[in-house]
Parts: sequence; structure tokens; C-alpha cells
Amino acid sequence: MSSSFGNLFRVTTFGESHCKAVGVVIDGCPPGLSLTTEDIQPQLTRRRPGQSALSTDRQEADKVIILSGTENGKTLGTPICLQVANKDHRPADYGDMRDIPRPSHADYTYQMKYGIRASSGGGRSSARETIGSVASGAIAAKILRERYAIEIVGWVSSVGQIDSQGIDSATLTREVVDQNIIRCPDHAAAIKMEKLVAQLKEEGDSVGGIVSCIIRNVPVGIGEPTFEKLEAKLAQAMLAIPATKAFEIGSGFAGTRQKGSEHNDLFIMKDGKIGTVTNNSGGIQGGISNGEHITLRVGFKPPATISLPQKTVDFNGVSAVLEAKGRHDPCVVPRAIPIVESMAALVIVDMLMHQEARNAFNYREPV
Repeated sequence: MSSSFGNLFRVTTFGESHCKAVGVVIDGCPPGLSLTTEDIQPQLTRRRPGQSALSTDRQEADKVIILSGTENGKTLGTPICLQVANKDHRPADYGDMRDIPRPSHADYTYQMKYGIRASSGGGRSSARETIGSVASGAIAAKILRERYAIEIVGWVSSVGQIDSQGIDSATLTREVVDQNIIRCPDHAAAIKMEKLVAQLKEEGDSVGGIVSCIIRNVPVGIGEPTFEKLEAKLAQAMLAIPATKAFEIGSGFAGTRQKGSEHNDLFIMKDGKIGTVTNNSGGIQGGISNGEHITLRVGFKPPATISLPQKTVDFNGVSAVLEAKGRHDPCVVPRAIPIVESMAALVIVDMLMHQEARNAFNYREPV
């Protein structure tokens, strides 16, 4: 199904940007897990609109409620349904955009595909839909943290032409990332990024950026050969996030400029186990985790909805000038951090469940 993701830990999101509520149904969460809204809310709060002067002015508390799947603070092993109400929505802001598709937005493609669309807001193409991913990802991350000590941390590594420098991702924490509103640990770069985004918001324009993410303590052997490779599943997850246009793992495109003698990650002994000197592979070799940190980067385009006048055409092909109204982010990357972290958690927990099942029916002697 197009609104579902995962196999053993499977999530199905629902809702549009301006309907009564959005949420997710999670199937496959193990029973007996301690779970309350306090486990889920922090990531939703990091994702919510209106959290700073650099984000959309839409004000949503995004308070999650658990409708099913738990009792007395414990999961039952049955489907978990999480819901967040939409409250501060203004459909009237989208009146002019009912007839004029926004350039580089999903208005046109949704209309052509379905013959109808949610013209108030972006419907299912809106980042509002990611609430379900973040809520379910928070549960996945709790399982990973408690059962495997796996840590997932994302941060803003670039906005426009401004790049961060000197980030020690091996020790980076979410608390450090959240010390400024742009969520860039390089404070000198963060000041420049904040100034740029504030300026573009005032001008009615937008800018893109890159979110980097590290996944620490993933055991060796996660991922399946060929079509279910770990990096392939991570790429699918990241490129399913609205406004994404690029994905890299490990050395990424920079690795194409190196020789094999420079790029190869040589094996050594680390703390009594085989590890690698470098990590150009990004923690994955042959589609399977090798025990090193998994490092990835996700590129986000500038938000398509801007208030500057744009010469375009309406759905009838007639020339028009669109000055989009409404409340929209001038740059999505600060709010995208928990989304990237959550999608990574959903991939890793699903792959770990596959490997646990394989190990349970495996006749080989453990290495």
C-alpha cells in the first residue's frame, strides 16, 4: 500500500494537511514495551510548526494521543493507533491555488493522477503527513535504544551555500543539536544560516539544505542481499520524506573521485573485534551493516510555496501570476531532523526483526 512502510514493523499513516486529524497505525510492535505519550511527544515537538521565528507561523501543539494497542502503559502486541489533531488550519488561504498549481509542488501531479486533490494545503503531499512517521519512529527508536543501545542523531549540515565545519558526529547528541533553532552544531555556521533563512522569510522566498545523520551501535549483519540492501531501504525511507531530492551513504558522490587504494576501508582489530580504519562505506558493505557507524545525508530542496509573484499557468493552460498565500517554512531542514531520525529508526528496527527471525531458525554456529 502506498501509505504503508515496513514489513515486520509496519506503519500506515493517514490524514491530510487540513483534515480533522493525522496519525499512524503501527502493526508488529512487540508486546510488553513500556509506552506512554511521553515517549512519543518530544520528537513531535521538535517537528511541530511554529516552534521558532524561522519556521511556518502555523501554530500546532501536535499533542499525540494513543487510541489503541496499550494498557496500563504497556504495549499489547496489537495494532497501535496514534492520532494528532489539526487545529490551526486555514483552508481559505488556498483559494487562489485551487485553479493554479504551485510551481515545483505536487498540486499538478496529484490532480493529473487522481482527477481530484486536497486543494486546501498540500493534502498527503504536505509535510503534515510526516507526523505519523515521527510518532511511529519514536517508538521504533525506543526499541532500538533499550534493546540494542542504538543511537540515531541528525543535524543540519548545510543551508544554501553555507556549510558546517568540524562536526564530531561520533559523540554528537540531540541536546547539542537543539542548542540553536537552525539545529546546526557548528555555531558559527548556524548564525549565518539563521540570518539567511530569516532574510528569505522576510522576502517571501525559500532555501534548501542538507540533513546529516549518524546511526551508532548497529550490530553487524543487518540488511538483506540484492533488493533489500540496508542502504536501499534507507534511501527509500529518506526519499519518501517531502521535499527530498538527494541521498548519500558514507562517502557518497565524493567517493567517485577517489581511487580504490584511497577509498577502501582497511580492516583492523578494535576492542577485540574486527573493525575498519576509515568509514567510507558508511557502515554498510554489500547492503549489510559492518558494525561501524552508519552515516548518511539527505538533500532537501527549497520549499515550493513562496509568496513572490511567479509567472505560470492555471490548470487550463492560461497564463497566470501566482502569489501564494498561507504559512509555510522558508527552509524545512531544521524541522526535518526528527523526520530523518524517525525514518532511519523505522528501517533499522524492521531490518533487525528480520535478522532476529533469521537467527532463530539458523543452524550455523555463532561467530
